[in-house]
Amino acid sequence: MKGIGLDIGSRTVKLVVCENGVIKMTRKEANTHDPLSLCRDMLCGIEADRIIATGYGRHLLGGYLPCETVSEIKAFARGSQAIHKPCSTVLDIGGQDTKAISLDDKGKIARFQMNDKCAAGTGRFLEVMATALGLSLEDFIEAAASAETAEPVNSMCAVFAESEVISMIARGSSRAGIALGIHQAVARRAVSLLEKVSVREDILFAGGVALNPCMRTQIEEQLGRLVIVPQDPQIVGALGCALMASEE
Repeated sequence: MKGIGLDIGSRTVKLVVCENGVIKMTRKEANTHDPLSLCRDMLCGIEADRIIATGYGRHLLGGYLPCETVSEIKAFARGSQAIHKPCSTVLDIGGQDTKAISLDDKGKIARFQMNDKCAAGTGRFLEVMATALGLSLEDFIEAAASAETAEPVNSMCAVFAESEVISMIARGSSRAGIALGIHQAVARRAVSLLEKVSVREDILFAGGVALNPCMRTQIEEQLGRLVIVPQDPQIVGALGCALMASEE
């Protein structure tokens, strides 16, 4: 049976095709002001027996395609187990939210926590902070990784943190130090969320922010544990959907 999984996120739309539990294709596109049209374009020419969608835009396809939906928690739990069977804890930091999921010994969801009320501690927050420092996102990450000492950033509200960063620059604080301080603040927020679900190894780090090596390092240092970043951490949710869609 051939199934399509879609994760319609705020920043990126991810598509995975699975047949009898085997990945046949993956695709990612930056989201637009018209995610429905983007999804239809991504699906064009792909035949499947079943489509399952997750993400904030998962209900968009209902009126146009025979598409089922599942929660992001369920999708990420399934995708994480498929990528790394011993996974017991999942951390997903995406463009607009953060999720922490604890799995039991059978891979079932035991507990979960989400931060989806604001952009604090998400990929979007990091982008705003990079802009406040006058850096591209890539340079922002490199600056943080190169800093010898962090400049503490206290606010996690994007608006107040931006003002705080501008004030720190005016006082002569190092941009690299500020960048590291921001990474540490985001890591603290992620670790706090993980601790609410009782962290157990192995820990899988998913989402676009998992591509940031400095963030991975900061989370590992604050947790005192190693985290696993899959080869493509952005497709974990879509993979979970595709696997469910490819089942009888």
